[in-house]
Amino acid sequence: MTEKYAIGVDYGTESGRAVLVALSDGSELEEHVTPYPHGVIDNKLPDSGIKLGYEWALQHPNDYMEVLKRSVPAVIETSGVSPQDIIGLGIDFTACTMLPIDEDGEPLSFHPELENNPHSWVKLWKHHAAQKEANQLNEIALQRNEAFLSRYGGKISSEWMIAKAWQILNEAPEIYEKTDRFVEAADWVVSKMTKTFVRNSCTAGYKAIWHKQEGYPDKEFFRALDPRLENLTETKLKGEVKPLGSKAGVLSEEMAALTGLTAGTSIAVGNVDAHASVPGMGVVSPGKMVMAMGTSICHMLLGTEEKDIEGMCGVVEDGIIPGYYGYEAGQSAVGDIFAWYVKEGVPAYVEKTAEKEGMDVHQWLEQEAGKYKPGETGLLALDWWNGNRSVLVDTELSGLLIGATLQTKPEEIYRALLEATAFGTRKIIEAFHNNGVAVEELYACGGLPQKNKLLMQIYADVANRTITLADSKHTPAVGAAMFGAVAAGKENGGFDNIVEATRKMARVKEDKITPNPENVKIYEKLYKEYEKLHDYFGRGQNNVMKELKSLRKNVQK
Repeated sequence: MTEKYAIGVDYGTESGRAVLVALSDGSELEEHVTPYPHGVIDNKLPDSGIKLGYEWALQHPNDYMEVLKRSVPAVIETSGVSPQDIIGLGIDFTACTMLPIDEDGEPLSFHPELENNPHSWVKLWKHHAAQKEANQLNEIALQRNEAFLSRYGGKISSEWMIAKAWQILNEAPEIYEKTDRFVEAADWVVSKMTKTFVRNSCTAGYKAIWHKQEGYPDKEFFRALDPRLENLTETKLKGEVKPLGSKAGVLSEEMAALTGLTAGTSIAVGNVDAHASVPGMGVVSPGKMVMAMGTSICHMLLGTEEKDIEGMCGVVEDGIIPGYYGYEAGQSAVGDIFAWYVKEGVPAYVEKTAEKEGMDVHQWLEQEAGKYKPGETGLLALDWWNGNRSVLVDTELSGLLIGATLQTKPEEIYRALLEATAFGTRKIIEAFHNNGVAVEELYACGGLPQKNKLLMQIYADVANRTITLADSKHTPAVGAAMFGAVAAGKENGGFDNIVEATRKMARVKEDKITPNPENVKIYEKLYKEYEKLHDYFGRGQNNVMKELKSLRKNVQK
């Protein structure tokens, strides 16, 4: 029998990559990365130079099409695989990354008369400028005792669909009125490939307050937010919501010419990048927390019932794997913190020494930080450089480093930052575990586990749990490819369901990272101190972080 293949396209924060995967064993034949030509737009709009506000983060829709145009043909050509043997394609995406589109499905930022309005552009997941709307939404939902609130840990994030749509209404009502639909970028890209628009249940459930049994919140709630939002869900959030693994449609002739694939190739509904990692690592049962570790971390866990847990990004029936409740939590900056420190906080001698020793700065700092025992640096940090996603759900919090002296070295600070992110993950684990959703072992994928062994040992020690590592550098893309194979179906050489696909295609490393008992004891003490700082600065006892941000905004005006 001829080998069949699927392509997974992973849309990240800075770039997109296509991975060609064999269905027989999950082996990755080729991968190709396309950096987004416009990157993250967080200072001013391209061409016009119009300045953006504080906490804005936008992207250019055409950058996503460039990934299909460049990376998909590249993996086909390099591999030598016949396009006829590629039976399906799936994509995963950062979320909530949303944009307003017109009746023809075109982004409003493509309209010449609207392109200079920042609200017509894609709002990236880490656009935090809708915090005012999120605060009001949460306050009103709490007053009304809305049942949905507890499914999201008690707070809806400013990163998500409703807050961002409301911000557009408040600040650019003309854009709101011209919008036919607000859509996830994942669904928009799929619609461009298939000429059919559907919403995927994953982003709708986790990012747009949609529920499999109940749908969206009712009109009365939206009217309570703002009378102009009363009909939001039946107008600007309209569109069929289809479950993961469904076929959104088939590749159009036009997109076949662009990508080099065959017209009629099955296209899966979109997915969230981190969530696609779960089947990509073969996790299809409860008790195993998957950490997709990169610029941020998304923590995914399967459960058998719907429970209320503080600070969760959501619990969605069939949201990750059919037949289970999928829980999501997260940290909004992890790799981004380390990158910030290397870029902004490391002295020149570190760069020179690293270069002399044939290393990059991250490698050198990891090497030196690894020479310290837990607690030896005398430092402790809070991992809130980009706010706190779980469990506090508060983007107005900021980073903290305590214990520094005139003797403190760069590698000591680096280690403290690594440890801080591990403590943040443990806080999430305990929120699950203490509320009856078991976390027995950890699974890690993404760029960080591949690059930083010290980080992973610290996580194992802080969490006191074994960690299994992905065998792939591109786990979300592999998971997306699996869903592409499920969309194609067994009759076309694919699979009937995602569980069947994982049995063939998922791969993890044999060697596991196990906790060091001596380190565990010390980290127990350090974690207790982290918890004190976490609650003191994060639960309203000391609002200095918010006061500083408020002062900064007022001074900048």
